[in-house]
Parts: sequence; C-alpha cells; structure tokens
Amino acid sequence: MIEYRRFHNSDPPRLVALWHDCRLSRGAAGGFSCDAFELLNFAQRYFDRDGLILAIDSESDEVVGMIHAGFGPNDAHSDIDAGVGVICLVLVRPDFRRQGIGRELVRRAEEYLQTRGSETLIAGPAAPFDPFYVGLYGGSQPSGFLESDPDAAPFLAAVGYQPVERFAVMQRDLQTGRDPMSFKVVTIRRKTELGMTGAPANPTWWWMTRYGRLDSLRFLLVPKLGGEPLAAVTVLGLDLYLPKWQERVIGLTDLVVPEDERRKGYGQALLLELSRRLREELVNKVEAHVSESNSEAVKTFEAGGFARIDTGIVYRKASGEEVGQVLTGGFAPVEKPRQNACSPFDR
Repeated sequence: MIEYRRFHNSDPPRLVALWHDCRLSRGAAGGFSCDAFELLNFAQRYFDRDGLILAIDSESDEVVGMIHAGFGPNDAHSDIDAGVGVICLVLVRPDFRRQGIGRELVRRAEEYLQTRGSETLIAGPAAPFDPFYVGLYGGSQPSGFLESDPDAAPFLAAVGYQPVERFAVMQRDLQTGRDPMSFKVVTIRRKTELGMTGAPANPTWWWMTRYGRLDSLRFLLVPKLGGEPLAAVTVLGLDLYLPKWQERVIGLTDLVVPEDERRKGYGQALLLELSRRLREELVNKVEAHVSESNSEAVKTFEAGGFARIDTGIVYRKASGEEVGQVLTGGFAPVEKPRQNACSPFDR
C-alpha cells in the first residue's frame, strides 16, 4: 500500500537515495551528498514542506516517489509570486512505476499549487520559473525536463501537460578541434580584451538565492581603449556533475550583447576568447542552454563552436486558455538586455 505525506526533516538522505535509484539521464548530477541537496533546495527561504510530497511504501517504509512544486518570482525578482506554479521534479522508483503513483503525486502537487493561488501550472523548471534544483538538474541551468529522460514526455502528456517551450542544450569540447575563426573575429580580437567581475551587475534577490549558491564569475568583452562592455556572460561551476560526467565542465548563462552592438560578432568573439581561457585552465567542456525561439542566440553559439547534445522541454497544464500565453516574455532571448550591457536579468 502506498501512503502520501509532506516532507519531514529526516527525509533528505532518503530523497538523495531515491534520486540516484531513479537513474536519471546525463542532465542530472550524481554522487552528491545530502549537504548539497539541502543547500540548493531546503535552505531556500521560500521552501515549503507542503510543496514536497512523498510516496511511501507502507510495508517497507521506503520512499518510492516524490514530487516537488514551487513558484516563480514577482516582476521585480524580489520575492515569490504564486500566480505561476511549477512542478520542478517528479521521481518514482523504477520498480514502482506504472502503478498510478506518479499520477497521484501530480494531482496532489496541483492541488497544493492551486490552493496557494496558482492560476497557471507549468511542469519543468526554466528561468525565471526555476525555484529549485539549480545546479542539480539540467546542467548549466534548468531548462524543463530533458529529452534524454525519455519517460518524461509521455508521462506529462498522460497527466494533461503540453509542450510550450524548447531549449537547445549545447556543449563545446575544448580539447578537440580548432577555434572557429573569421576575419571579423580576428579584427575584434585586436581591439578588445577579456575582463572579469566577481558578480553580475545589479544582482536581484531571485538571482542570488539560486545562482548565488554556485561558484560564478562574470566575463566581459571590453574595448582595449576603454568604454562599455560589448558582450558579457556568466560562468558557473558544475562541480556536482563531476562524479557522473568524469570531466570538468563549466556552465554558461545570461549571455548579453547590447542591442546596438548585435550582429557584429561580439557574442562569438566573447565565447571564443572565454573558451581559450578555460582551455588553459584544463576545462574539458563548456555548456549553455538556448531557447529554440531565439534563433540569433542559437547561431551565436554555433558560431562559437557549440553543438546540440540534448533538448529541454517546458510543459503547461492544458486548459481552455491559449497554451503558452503565460510564457510570453517569460523566456527571453539570450541576447536581449533589459537595462544595460552587463545585466544578466533578461527575462
């Protein structure tokens, strides 16, 4: 018999064991401790134990399934807004699948979200609706549920969710091949240099509470003669993936090129210069996620030597409303700055 209950303080070791028992795809970190799991999830001040629901086998008292639901930020990224509810994770142990456990977990999570005021339900965390599992699932950033986890799409379709946004998961192998080069890039290299800051410009609370828990640096492409940055990108440490991937991989996020400097090769030049720097630091690969709807950003990363290795998909609960309406403006182009050249908050 399966029983359902909310999270207890003694549960983290059992949840970490369940995570590893479920044998998630390449996009899920592995071999991490309870400390990392707690730091990135339960230590968030907006963590609500009622949103983390467990399925327990009453005979063995083992945790055989879990679902974790939360919320995105308000417009100012200064607090939580319950208007959009997010199913961030659904796990059922392989030997307990196809027994209706996952479906019941989803039903209970939806009830929790709607009771808190959510009018829109999304499955698969992606910025800005990614309150949990940053640094644990997806790679450089959560981008929905990955196609490399093949059970996700049919399960979500069965419980009434439809795809609304797709992300290209792209990587570049720094140890093989030559840097893509062109006359434009050579000219830019002569006139610019790589700068670095310890934090993004004007970080919001929402950024700090998620990405601020990871090691990060902000790299800038700046003119040698002085002036505003021509491009900027944030570099994230992916140490929790090392036991599973067995190689050093660095994540990139929030690539920004000022609007009046686009289509001049600055984004590509920054990626190439950064790749050269990381290669010297013996980094094996670099990963970035890009919305498929942002074709210019996809081209920029391809020009920087990146190739797609996976796809992340965000789903929305089907309703009478237009599917995807809530996401308009929610998943902004990677190279669309809101305020200034250095701002990574381009949502």
